Amino acid sequence: MTPPRVIVLMGVCGVGKSTVGRRLAAELGGAFEEGDAFHPPANVAKMASGRPLDDADRAPWLAAMAAGIGEWLGRDRPTVLACSALKAAYRRVLAAGRPGVAFVHLTGDPALIAARMAARTDHYMPPTLLPSQLAILEPPDDAVTVTIDRPPGELVAEIRRRLDL
Repeated sequence: MTPPRVIVLMGVCGVGKSTVGRRLAAELGGAFEEGDAFHPPANVAKMASGRPLDDADRAPWLAAMAAGIGEWLGRDRPTVLACSALKAAYRRVLAAGRPGVAFVHLTGDPALIAARMAARTDHYMPPTLLPSQLAILEPPDDAVTVTIDRPPGELVAEIRRRLDL
């Protein structure tokens, strides 16, 4: 198996995509990209106000990340992208059939995720949006799935083992 050049850590808000992603990128000597940074300001404002995004809102966000993935695949080091990628259609846009892109689905008990979100003080996404994310989540059948009920270091070790990194 050829190791992926771009690893997309996906899942609903609050599963630890950024925490795990930063650590994974550091261990791989790679780059970390925060999917939230690709949102237009209107999307951030909408989510911060407690309103979920729709597919039209997400289209420019997905296009920007897909373009980034195209660039990152040409780098001489891996890139880890933290991005919800909740629907299969979103993942198809991101991967665009390109080899070298792998998805890792971080998942867990909704009560644990909600508790983590409630404890955050530095994020615009309110816990009230978790149910809407869970409702549209289409769990992937072609991704590595990792349950988040362990410390980040253990999650990174499992991801590395399962992706042969």
